Amino acid sequence: MITPPPASFTLPRPVGAMLARLPAYPGSALLVAAINLALARHLPADVKALLQDKRLSIRVRDAHLTFDFVWTGRRFAPNPPQAAPDLTISANAQDFLLLAQKRQDPDTLFFNRRLVMEGDTELGLVVKNALDAIELPVLDPAHWSPRAVLMRKAPHLARYLPPLPPVFGDRP
Repeated sequence: MITPPPASFTLPRPVGAMLARLPAYPGSALLVAAINLALARHLPADVKALLQDKRLSIRVRDAHLTFDFVWTGRRFAPNPPQAAPDLTISANAQDFLLLAQKRQDPDTLFFNRRLVMEGDTELGLVVKNALDAIELPVLDPAHWSPRAVLMRKAPHLARYLPPLPPVFGDRP
C-alpha cells in the first residue's frame, strides 16, 4: 500500500561529507550481502541472464555514498568503483528507504526526478519490473531493533534486554 510520503528530507551536508570519507568497498560488500539474502533467489532466470556481468551502481546522493556491484551468475558481488557502470540508480537516502518500505512508488519518484537511472535504461526497467513483481517483506526498522532480533533468535534472552529509547525503534 502506497501512502503519502513524508516531507522530503535530505541529510545535512556535514553528515554527507563525513559519510563520503568512508571506504567504498566495505559498504558495497554489506549491501550485496543484504541483497543476496533478500533478493537474489527470487530473481527470474531471464533477469539473471540479463544481469550477467553487468556493472551496477547505487548512489545515495545526499550521503555521498556509492555502492558498486556485479551479478556473477550465482550472486551479487561487490565491485571496485567504476567510471562507467552499466546502470546507475541514484536517489537520496530517504527515497531509498521509502522504496524499501514500499511507502513510495518508484515511478512517482522517477517522474518527480527524485530517482534517477543512468546508463542502460532497458536494464533499469527490467530490474525495476522484476523488483515490483517480487513480494518482499517491507523494511521495517522496528523489525531490526535489538529486542525484535532477540525475540526471533533467542526469545529466552529478550527479557533481559533493557528497553531502549523510541528513537531506536524498540517496541515493548
